[in-house]
Amino acid sequence: MNSVVSFITRKIPRKYLQQFSGIGQRMLMLAYRGSKVMCPVCENKFRKFLPYGRLKVRENALCPGCLALERHRLIWIYLKEKTDFFTRAQDVLHIAPESCFIDRFEKMHGTKYVTADAESPWAKVKLDVHSMSFPDNQFDVVLCNHVLEHVKDDIQAMREINRVLKPGGYAILQVPFFNPIPEKTIEDDSITDPVEREQVYGQSDHVRKYGHDYCNRIEQSGLTAIADSFVKELMPETIDRFKLPLNEIIYKAVKAS
Repeated sequence: MNSVVSFITRKIPRKYLQQFSGIGQRMLMLAYRGSKVMCPVCENKFRKFLPYGRLKVRENALCPGCLALERHRLIWIYLKEKTDFFTRAQDVLHIAPESCFIDRFEKMHGTKYVTADAESPWAKVKLDVHSMSFPDNQFDVVLCNHVLEHVKDDIQAMREINRVLKPGGYAILQVPFFNPIPEKTIEDDSITDPVEREQVYGQSDHVRKYGHDYCNRIEQSGLTAIADSFVKELMPETIDRFKLPLNEIIYKAVKAS
């Protein structure tokens, strides 16, 4: 079973897994039922999570219940413990929305929760993140995770996020980091071959490899960058129970009040 699941999750992009889960997902939930690990997003318990990874397979990564990955479980806990995201209805823009979050966020924020993307079948609004159709100062929160490594101009995209945020609002802007992490972000428009892109950027559909200058790139958009090592604040048993990523930093970008 492990080898089959590992092959599927490695070869099929997660966005397609999310679209066509259905009966297969319910079967996996039964096959993996247990009590050793728990997903904080869907609150289901399993004997372990599914393996997942395109380049290197990670054990205990993907929740069979809602398809949340390690980073999604950490973001969920961060929003619960370090923000008021779940205590009052807010205007929320979710760019490239993850299926594990959509129904749960919509239940909390109702019509004030807006999903948007250029391609996603779940998005209510189709948009180009470089030039969004929303008015200035509309949203309290913007969620934009694992998107900026795909777009032509990430700093312009973040300027747009800054523009649509209300004063004092914030964005969660997670991006992937591949070892060795360079000091300065690598991007080269002349690299178009998918094989070369995978070698240089870590994935064939990425257009840059982020470096230690990521916070500086965020601040070029006018937002204040906060790199929060939140996972280090959690108890070891919590990290193990939810199988959280030990090296994941939460990047929160705040608009000036």
